[in-house]
Amino acid sequence: MFKEVHCHPEFEKDLQRLSKRFKTLKEDLKVFQETELVLYHKLQKDNKGIFPLTGLGIHSPQIFKAKKFACRSLKGRGVQSGIRIIYAYVADKDRLEFIEMYFKRDKDSEDKGRILRLYKGK
Repeated sequence: MFKEVHCHPEFEKDLQRLSKRFKTLKEDLKVFQETELVLYHKLQKDNKGIFPLTGLGIHSPQIFKAKKFACRSLKGRGVQSGIRIIYAYVADKDRLEFIEMYFKRDKDSEDKGRILRLYKGK
């Protein structure tokens, strides 16, 4: 696991809002954190579902977008559920920071303004 896991308040709101539609979402997030994120960041195993976000002008921490997220409430879609997670990984502190969660049908891409507001100048 990771030494620290932090959810920004806006992420908490995203999670609460989406949990009303997708009842398993909180459990699914925990499984995602314990499996996919550990595989990617700790074991360096890339399943082609997590991508660094580039072009933001942020050098540290590294910001990532997870496109493969299995949500059991979206039966039959598996990891292609359409749930996207934006997070930062602070390697030297072994810390995950969840920034944004959204459903692809609700919006096309991440909130770059939110990311910049939280990390620009760090």
